[in-house]
Amino acid sequence: MKKIQYIAIVFVLMMVASCKKTFLDTAPPDQVSEASFYQTTTQFRQALASTYVTLRAVFNEDFYMTEMRSDNTDYDYYPVNVGTAYLDRYQLHDWDDDANNTYLDDEYRYFYVGIARCNTILDHLQDPNQVDAADKSEIQGEAEFLRALYYFHAVRYFGGVPLSLHEVTTSAEAYIPRASADDVYKQIIADATDAIAKLPVVTFTKGAQTGAATKGAATMLLADVYMTQKNYAAAETLLKTLSGMGYSLLPTYASVFSTANKNSVESIFEVQYTAGAAGGQQSTFIYLFLPRTTSTALITSNVVTNNTSTGGWNVPTQDLINAYEPGDTRLDASIGVAEGTYDAIDNMTISAYKSIVNYTPAPGKVGRPFDKKVLNPVTIADNTDDDWPIYRYADALLLLAEAQNEQGETGSALANLNTVRQRAFGNASHNITATDQVTLRTDIAHERRVELAFENHRWFDLVRTGTAIPVMTAFATQIKLIHTYLTASSYDVEPYRLIYPIPFSQTSLNPQIKENPGYTF
Repeated sequence: MKKIQYIAIVFVLMMVASCKKTFLDTAPPDQVSEASFYQTTTQFRQALASTYVTLRAVFNEDFYMTEMRSDNTDYDYYPVNVGTAYLDRYQLHDWDDDANNTYLDDEYRYFYVGIARCNTILDHLQDPNQVDAADKSEIQGEAEFLRALYYFHAVRYFGGVPLSLHEVTTSAEAYIPRASADDVYKQIIADATDAIAKLPVVTFTKGAQTGAATKGAATMLLADVYMTQKNYAAAETLLKTLSGMGYSLLPTYASVFSTANKNSVESIFEVQYTAGAAGGQQSTFIYLFLPRTTSTALITSNVVTNNTSTGGWNVPTQDLINAYEPGDTRLDASIGVAEGTYDAIDNMTISAYKSIVNYTPAPGKVGRPFDKKVLNPVTIADNTDDDWPIYRYADALLLLAEAQNEQGETGSALANLNTVRQRAFGNASHNITATDQVTLRTDIAHERRVELAFENHRWFDLVRTGTAIPVMTAFATQIKLIHTYLTASSYDVEPYRLIYPIPFSQTSLNPQIKENPGYTF
């Protein structure tokens, strides 16, 4: 499989409506156009690259709608800045939803940019071209996987959404009503199932896993869909096949997040980022997650970055920190502490980088926890090499344990659960031994929380398992005692808020798209 190159490619031709051809509409022979493109394997793979690029746009912001919606993370309140970008992020965390929220609008739009690019590829694969059968099958599998992934995110965020499956060439094709959530899920399952059949199994030689979709990625996606639908038997069957594809846990938890181990044997699918002087491909997550400061140097390899206009998000809650058991190596591998003092406008001067384990602030200092999973050696300011994990093998093992427990297979569930715990604790001394289904269900949910913290799974897990309302109601009581700046409308934890409002930009543009029940604006 050729390496996916995440480069900026101008594909205006993919988003522009086609016109009816006449003898005057000849395509310039010396320029790339829709008439001359989509002919070779190289061209189709360039088009595929653009669909992967859109993943970066999605996951650059996804944590605002997942981790920050849950009890895992908070934010640094910044009263001196009441701009739209800050207020919109506060809204997502505080359950104070607004259909004009720019982050909701961005995510919805990015999903459909990715879907549109997939549709264009899939349609043109059916045209006469020079792509051989093997390459055509693999390209189709990748496009179907990506379309399924985008729709899976969209349906979990917004419920039923318009189901567009072909390149849009007329206004009538653009303005369509919402499909039911069931119909969206049927299409996701169809795409993921076909992708499994068409995609190759990755071989774990150095450089072999490149960020392109594989059979393992499609298998994990479909299993995740089945878990969401509570089709535990189908999910179990799929998840059991992953070990035979070569996936396994890395020896230590911390090594999973090292940039030296990108696309490792534990990685099933991750969004690719590349650090470098050229903009557009790097990640910047650590600067978003550190406290606002004029210099991050004490934490970021002595490379100075001023993040006073970008930092302060996805802050680990004390509730999450308390969830880690004594001796769990995941605590220190997941969370660090920036220690220092705050000035009058709530920017921190960092004076030390400390471990969260048994942390006590130095006299006169404040300790601010941060997501350490995206902290790796830095050589360029505001420019990092960290990928974003979507699926990894530990996630698969814990989903498998959950699927088995829900079917009464507690012995098998325990084995998979404890495989993950043994790495976390270094031995079997902390193995779970509970055999009743209810207790084990709680244990697995806890394990998923601490194993996958900050990886955008917590919110989906709470909704999928039916625990979002009681968990977030209890969390709301805690956080309202801590944060006096929360408004009366904050944390209106109601069932209809388990999906977000459809952005106003969509309902106003297309009258066939109706707002989600419960939301009135």
